[in-house]
This record gives sequence, C-alpha cells and structure tokens, in this order.
Amino acid sequence: MERTHIKDVRDHLGQVTISGFAQTIRKQGGIAFVILRDITGIIQTVILKSNTEAFEIIQNLSLESVITISGEAKTNAQAPGGIEVLVESIEVLSKAEPELPIPVDEKGEGETNLDTRMDWRYLDIRKPKNALALKIWTTLENAFIQFCIENGFIEIHSPKTVITSTESGSELFEIKYFDTKAFLAQSPQFYKQMAMAAGLEKVFEIGPVFRANPSFTSRHDTEFTMYDIEMSYIKSHHELMAFEEKMMHRILSDIKDLYGEEIKQVFDQEVIVPTLPFPKISFTEAKKILAELNIPNEKKDDLSPEEEKAIAKYFKDKDDHDFVFVYEYPASGRAFYSMRDENNTTISKSFDLLYKGLEITSGAQREHRYDVLKKQIEDKGFDLVAFESYLNFFKYGCPPHGGFAPGPSRLLMKILGLTNVREVTFVYRGVKRLTP
Repeated sequence: MERTHIKDVRDHLGQVTISGFAQTIRKQGGIAFVILRDITGIIQTVILKSNTEAFEIIQNLSLESVITISGEAKTNAQAPGGIEVLVESIEVLSKAEPELPIPVDEKGEGETNLDTRMDWRYLDIRKPKNALALKIWTTLENAFIQFCIENGFIEIHSPKTVITSTESGSELFEIKYFDTKAFLAQSPQFYKQMAMAAGLEKVFEIGPVFRANPSFTSRHDTEFTMYDIEMSYIKSHHELMAFEEKMMHRILSDIKDLYGEEIKQVFDQEVIVPTLPFPKISFTEAKKILAELNIPNEKKDDLSPEEEKAIAKYFKDKDDHDFVFVYEYPASGRAFYSMRDENNTTISKSFDLLYKGLEITSGAQREHRYDVLKKQIEDKGFDLVAFESYLNFFKYGCPPHGGFAPGPSRLLMKILGLTNVREVTFVYRGVKRLTP
C-alpha cells in the first residue's frame, strides 16, 4: 500500500501505511504504544500482544528507529490528535543505536545546551520545533523570490571565489586557487553592480557569503545565506527603503497566512504584519535621541547593538512598530562604493533596517560615476590596481543604482522570538565549528 503522511491519515481512515521515527515507546502488559513521527506530524499507534510478530518487534525496538507500520486508522478522542492506528504489521527500516547522544523528545528547551545540539544537529532537527523553523524559512524564501519576480527582477548567481575584497579585506577567507590565491566572497556586491552595468536593471540573488569574523555572538556566523537586491535608475536611497518595506510586508504576510497559528502555539510569538510606511530616522537624529536616553555613544559612525535595541524600543513605544529604518550614516563607516551626499560628502546615501532591535539589512545608493568612484577608493586608502577589474564595470556607462541585502537568518530568528541564529540555520558555521 502507498505510504500516507501522518497529517493526511485523518482523511484516510481505515487501512493505511505510515513511516517515520519511533519517537516514544510505551509497554503496558499486553499492549504497547508507539508514537510515530514524520515531517508532517505525530500519531499514536497501538500494538496488541495478540499480534505476536509485531509485539515481539516492539520489545527490542529503540527510540528513533525508522519503521513502517500498516494497520487500521480510526478515531480515538484520547489519542494525540484524536486519531490512532491499530497496528497489523511493523517493518524496521533502520534501527537506531539504543543510547541517543541527545534526546529528541525533549519536554523543554534548555535540557541540552546549544553547542551540544549543534554537534548532533541532524538529531536536533528531528525535533518538530526545529523542523518547523526550516519550513517557515522555505515560506520566507518563496515570498522573497515571488516578490522579486512579480516586480520584474532577474535572478543571478555570482561566483563565490574572487580575486579581491568587496569590503576592507579584513574578513576574508584566503584559499589556494591553482598557482595563485583567491578569496571566498564576502558579498555578491561587485557582481550585482556588474549586472547594472550589463543593463539587467533589476537583479536578485540568494547565496552563501563568507566572513572571517572572529565573533562568537548570537547573531554572527562565518558562512551564511544572504538575500541580495540591486536596481537601476533610482533617484535616491529612499526608493530602496520604500521597496524593501513592501517586501517585508509581503514576507510577513505570507508567513502569517501559512504558519501564524503554529508559530503562536509552538514559539509563543504573534506574527505581526507591519503597517506601511515604516518609521524612518536619520543617523544624526537617532544619535540625538540616544543621547537623550543616556545610551553610551560607543561608535561615532555606526550604531552599537545596544543603540540599535534602544532606538528600536523608542519607535516600538512611540509608533508600536517592530521595524525602523536608520538612514544617512557617516561615509567614514560605510563601504567605498556608497554614494555620498552632494551637499555634505561626509554623509553617505545609505541605510540599515532594524527589526525588533536587530539590524537585518544594510543598503545604499551606489556610486556609479567612474571618476568619483576612483577617488572614493583612494580616500579609503585602497590600492586602485586591486580594484581595476571592478572599476572597468563603470568605464562604459552605468545607470544610477542601489541595493540592499536582507539577512534571512536574523529575520527569522526575530520572527520566532529565538536568541541565536544557530537555531534557524540548517548547519551552522562559526569560528570553532566546521562539523557536522
């Protein structure tokens, strides 16, 4: 008989075949119960002692073994989900070792520390809560892709081995590339801009980026997925912010529609679809408010994590909004390719988007004028020779353009009310983690 997913058993009462992991095994005299779990849910199965062969299999079955059960599905108000299966036959597809390195059926988070869970991530993901986070990521990504396509964007896939840095060069992973050296890409930034010079006008990319950042914080990793957007013929960074807030509205709407109730039940979080427009404040004004709130000014050309939390709380209290754009950061703290204000070249046409106190996006209008771009590279103290290939993109005409890059792991972490990006990352990479 064809396999039925657990979530569909209710619609197929009678004879069914189901497969999954043995999450719980209970033996009570002449009867045994196995809670079976697949990616769609859990179901109670009942094995009677009179079913000699199946009952014997259960006596030696270990937790998390993979089995197939055939039997009669029927309603039972006392069973989880109100459905159970009276077992007729059991086939053991893969027997698990009897001692699990971490428990899969944990009654509360915190029973196993996060680092140990990452050691056994393939077992950790078996927990329905952790699998749910990855299902929600799928919806998040689909919403991003569909929004881009609906707005006329073209998908690109840029190389991840590069000859030079897109930033300062201080966070690069160096690799041997035949008889020379190369680096793992920190960002597809240069290639997004190449796409603008190529006349593609609007592009997006989903891909890995690599940062040799020796940080152990809850929001940092050394390899992660980034969503990237670049668009031509913009007049200012304000157009980019207006576009992104519509994108975030779409993403949160899709997540709420598909998983809002489940997120509330499992994570105790209400998915709030943000109103438009988002609150916006200049960097200068943000610093003034932070000073009035007596928040230490640790960085002159950026916001510290504490400042981001404080300015986000200010707008949550003021406007009851989880998002806030902070724009026009000092040029000294931004990449050389950020366009500068015509009236004050110490200011860049850039922005960050904060969500629930955390930066989830950086963006800017880019400098597209060849001579100005050369000067900005020199002003940052970089060698022009190292950027020759990049500069060539702008020699033969390039439209005004800009873009931004949302971080899905940070966004999802905040949607679910979690405290570490590792919780929503399929397999985490950090300073001291290269396995599994």
